[in-house]
Amino acid sequence: MSPRVRAALGSLAFLGVAPGVVAGLVPYVLTGWERDGGVSTVLVVLGWLLVAGGLAALLPSFARFALQGLGTPAPVAPTEHLVVTGLYRHVRNPMYLAVGALIAGQALILGRPVLLLYAALFGAVVFAFVRGYEEPALTRQFGEEYAAYRRAVPGWWPRLRPWRP
Repeated sequence: MSPRVRAALGSLAFLGVAPGVVAGLVPYVLTGWERDGGVSTVLVVLGWLLVAGGLAALLPSFARFALQGLGTPAPVAPTEHLVVTGLYRHVRNPMYLAVGALIAGQALILGRPVLLLYAALFGAVVFAFVRGYEEPALTRQFGEEYAAYRRAVPGWWPRLRPWRP
């Protein structure tokens, strides 16, 4: 099996396990995906925009890890190459932001504040993970290449103009 195929299969499996559970199963368990009848149409439309945007960011970002990085987003099978293309030219953490958008979008669609609290908890956990594990691991693995990327591209608030290494 080629490295790209192995990375693609690993990324696909991790997509189901991590974002699938965090942005799919947990919101379902918390809400049964039952909608509060009093949700305004504006909030529902905003929610669907967040869900669509989250998916539009998440899926290509996963693909980049497999096809360009020759690895997966999973810490147990990291990429061989630092991925700095696509949305990664604007923000270092597009996958985490996408999953947060999926959760917040569901909160708006369903009118369920518990999902907004869950999104905030998800954000706090992810931020701690990125600072405590991911950034040090990437620094060890990619050294100055990652340091230059980190200096140029913000972690959480996307830059408007894409970074060009």
